[in-house]
Amino acid sequence: MIFDLLAVGRDVQWTVFALVLGIFLALALFFTVLIIIVTKVCHIEEDEKAVKILGLLGGSNCGGCGQSGCAAFAKMLAEGKGDPSACHSCPAENRAEIAKLLGTEITEEEPTVAVVHCAGGDKAKNKFEYNGYADCDSRSGLLGGQKLCPSGCLGGGTCEAHCPSFAIHTKNGVSRVDRDLCTSCGVCMNKCPKHLIGRIPKSAKVYVACSNNCRGKEAKDLCEVSCIGCGLCAKNCPEGAITMVNNLPVIDYKKCVGCKVCVQKCPRHCIKETEE
Repeated sequence: MIFDLLAVGRDVQWTVFALVLGIFLALALFFTVLIIIVTKVCHIEEDEKAVKILGLLGGSNCGGCGQSGCAAFAKMLAEGKGDPSACHSCPAENRAEIAKLLGTEITEEEPTVAVVHCAGGDKAKNKFEYNGYADCDSRSGLLGGQKLCPSGCLGGGTCEAHCPSFAIHTKNGVSRVDRDLCTSCGVCMNKCPKHLIGRIPKSAKVYVACSNNCRGKEAKDLCEVSCIGCGLCAKNCPEGAITMVNNLPVIDYKKCVGCKVCVQKCPRHCIKETEE
């Protein structure tokens, strides 16, 4: 056996072996140097301010601020082009720290939650039977959606699918927000093709669950629970906290005391309690 190995060793062309090994070593050295050079040339200097801001943001990359993610928002803030308040999932103390880094002041507003300004769903009439992809974008792409009401919830659950806090549930053809889970990040607002989702103060006791601007019989023909623009809520509000704008009640939450008279007076029950 030993003699066989010695024979094989004598048959190996060591010169060729050494040449091949040298080529491999030279290639390895060449590519190592090349990687180092490319790394040096293509290196992008990070903005230290942006890095610090990124560490203070919510970190959920939800896109509620309107940017593609937290890194993009941090870069925008570092360049002095944004407002830290746009990140609603960022703790108040962190927003204050970001403002300090930017040399600006921030006026903290009351915490907010999202609400869906529609209660139609199965109670809103359809103009045709929809068969296709379930998401709201697909529904909206076909003649504006299957709902006869042009501003009715399509019930496709796109807001629910994109909510990073799992705070939205679509049931009976309409979406509702769980205020205990909602972080008011704004993702649902950006994703809703009908723009039916807005923010209200977390302490608010009532909200308007309709976005239809029609009046009277026209509104009734669209949905069983649509606002008809009667204005009874505004006329009976003891605090004068409700005004009618484009046939819809608008609540001034700075005046609203949560007496819920508007809920009792609304004949269509489209002003709802937040705890329902």
